[in-house]
Amino acid sequence: MAKSRTYLTIVSIAILLLLVVSIVFFHYRAYLLVSVMIIDCMMIPFFARFEIRSITGREVVILAILAAIAAVGRVPFAGLPSVQPTSFVIIITGLAFGAESGFIVGAVAAIVSNIFLGQGPWTPWQMYAWGMMGMTAGLFRNKGWMKKGWGRSVFGFTWGYLFGWFMNLWIIVSYLDNMTWEIFTATYIASIYHDLAHALSNVFFLAVFSASWIKILERTKRKYGLFEEVTGKVKKGA
Repeated sequence: MAKSRTYLTIVSIAILLLLVVSIVFFHYRAYLLVSVMIIDCMMIPFFARFEIRSITGREVVILAILAAIAAVGRVPFAGLPSVQPTSFVIIITGLAFGAESGFIVGAVAAIVSNIFLGQGPWTPWQMYAWGMMGMTAGLFRNKGWMKKGWGRSVFGFTWGYLFGWFMNLWIIVSYLDNMTWEIFTATYIASIYHDLAHALSNVFFLAVFSASWIKILERTKRKYGLFEEVTGKVKKGA
């Protein structure tokens, strides 16, 4: 567990640096390449788990299904800026299956949903932001407050703002040459409505659906032995 968290921390920092480097050297022209590199980075710890225990295709399938649900969930709500169940699905994945799974579903949901809504230089930033949302949900999932409805709601509300604040950075970094405090402040003020809408929609979906979703996913995990913690012992037959 400690090694997994250390690697996730290293990967998250590396990806953040990759985003900044892509702007400085490629000026957003290589955003699809950066997106693929992000996927490669985040998949390494996930597949490393498979190397020390028996592989089950069910884990890959269920993450693919959750990522698809999270991605498609954005489409019907496209007319309501920042209101969508995508963040809810990503957070629940992290809570039920752990940090690695939350990271993967968050990042994949971003790039897949943008196939319908439009790819652009914002795509890798969304992948990182949603990936970190799922990752932190997984890291905090064993905390007492996260097991309570109000704790999950506070987490979702907070990430509604953190997501928006992080997404503002790709705009700010792209205008560093002409950046002023007025532009910086105006960018964040302009996002207040979208951030609030995202935060409140997270609270709604988590308050209404989180308990039942977690119960279903936990039952599925126990029934099929999914996403077991790696202890250094290889399963019999692996």
